[in-house]
Amino acid sequence: TRTPKSKIDLDTIDVSNLNRQFLFQKKHVGKSKAQVAKESALQFCPSANITAYHDSIMNPDYNVEFFRKFMLVMNALDNRAARNHVNRMCLAADIPLIESGTAGYLGQVTVIKKGMTECYECQPKPTQKTFPGCTIRNTPSEPIHCIVWAKYLFNQLFGEEDADQEVSPDTADPEAAWNPEDTAARATASEKDGDIKRVSTKEWARSTGYDSVKLFNKLFKDDIMYLLTMDKLWKKRKAPIPLDWQQLENSMRPQEESPASGLKDQQVLGVWGYCQLFQHSVETLRLQLQEKGEGSELVWDKDDPPAMDFVTAAANLRMHIFSMNMKSRFDVKSMAGNIIPAIATTNAVIAGLIVLEGLKILSGELESCRTIFLNKCPNLRKKLLVPCILDPPSANCYVCASKPEVTVKLNVQKTTVLSLQDRILKERFGMVAPDVQIEDGKGTILISSEEGETEANNNKFLGDFGIRNGSRLQADDFLQDYTLLINVLHTEELERDVEFEVVGEAPDKAPPPQNNQEEVNSITNGNKDSAQPSTSSKGEHHCSFCVHKQKHEELLGSIVEKVPTPLASGAIVASVKHSLQTFFVA
Repeated sequence: TRTPKSKIDLDTIDVSNLNRQFLFQKKHVGKSKAQVAKESALQFCPSANITAYHDSIMNPDYNVEFFRKFMLVMNALDNRAARNHVNRMCLAADIPLIESGTAGYLGQVTVIKKGMTECYECQPKPTQKTFPGCTIRNTPSEPIHCIVWAKYLFNQLFGEEDADQEVSPDTADPEAAWNPEDTAARATASEKDGDIKRVSTKEWARSTGYDSVKLFNKLFKDDIMYLLTMDKLWKKRKAPIPLDWQQLENSMRPQEESPASGLKDQQVLGVWGYCQLFQHSVETLRLQLQEKGEGSELVWDKDDPPAMDFVTAAANLRMHIFSMNMKSRFDVKSMAGNIIPAIATTNAVIAGLIVLEGLKILSGELESCRTIFLNKCPNLRKKLLVPCILDPPSANCYVCASKPEVTVKLNVQKTTVLSLQDRILKERFGMVAPDVQIEDGKGTILISSEEGETEANNNKFLGDFGIRNGSRLQADDFLQDYTLLINVLHTEELERDVEFEVVGEAPDKAPPPQNNQEEVNSITNGNKDSAQPSTSSKGEHHCSFCVHKQKHEELLGSIVEKVPTPLASGAIVASVKHSLQTFFVA
């Protein structure tokens, strides 16, 4: 029988996607990934009944009842928030979930089943190190987004150009154009621009003689003004504020900034200070490029002062534009890392493993499912693939426990209701549309998911509502069918730049610099997602995939490279054979 299968993906096909998967071709650039994947799968399995959704899995239309239509969900997502959301939806619907990821030569597949295995959020996850391209190019919201953008910019101007590292506004951003045809048209138009011949960032920079003022105005004024025309992006975000060199020079240059105290690398300069650093570093790098000769390229190195100055200046100027607190050179250096490429063969192996685990579930053999690690080097038994028994649920998990509960340490006199909603409930605890009431005997509503009901509370502090040390809040997300009790622990002794801490976990802040461990702080390229494979900094091999029990929590959270779309077709074929329903999310 032709039972339905669904594939949901908000993204469109980019040129850089063509080197790591097998369903898309050059003619598909700019089109919906979900739609093209469906068309490609139907070519070798015409009897399949597939529905393609060019949409976000976070859309409230895909509620618990929607998930209950399927016997299996396969994740191939590129960000932590979406993974957390699908994890909760599958728990609420009691549907098995196959979670997976790759990072360079490393990869893994695991199965999640309510009451039987750990869920995706049972173990703490390390901070995400890379992000979707449209976030980097259009809507940065954290300093790391701006640092990655600045590193990409270095390569676009002075190093080896890479299609994965584009820095100009992404005109095909699916969030800016929800209609697939509009998105495809934007992508096509961005390549043609009428009769105007598009040139690379490096070619344009060379044509200006690497004029730092022209570069500045292009990157921090013209491109930002173009982003502002994509008005859909700014309906629920604070819009960026363009910078103009001449205006800054006239208004800020006479105000000589007094020298800051402390070590130079730990000082945070003002906007004009970073303008000057940008100008000086561009001129220094231009001379270095000139000395190397025609057609030469520079390689970014965090220990090369001009290169580090450039990234520090460019990242901080972008942070200022997007209303973030700027960072010291020390902080920027500690957050920057190397690039790990996406590898098609790794993606293909993991896709195959996903299908094999899916066949077990569809055959009613869930107890035989395993977590499988793909290793870079053979283990002692000369195996690259290492299967491990699935771990049981964690009794302390704040998602899949019978009564989820956490304690959050914060300053009630400095934490606003909006910060509680956005930074704590949505960003940290992965809620989509939270409702919050205070357990004060009155049921005081602090946050409502209904638009306009509690917006007046946003800029008030928690203390203004009588919340103090020991207060309890009940947060409900009806879309996820999820309730979380929050115990408030008031403190005035949080570390610098730390808004809150979840008791029992390390504070969420930039990691200290690590010597000879550049891979640990790595930033994945390839498919826009974060990965942090554990590697030894010494000469001998200590593969974390061979010591599952010690590293399982770290790997499951940190390797979140998007799995290639071939698995969609494989899973579809498998589910057709079993006349069962399968759901694929990318």
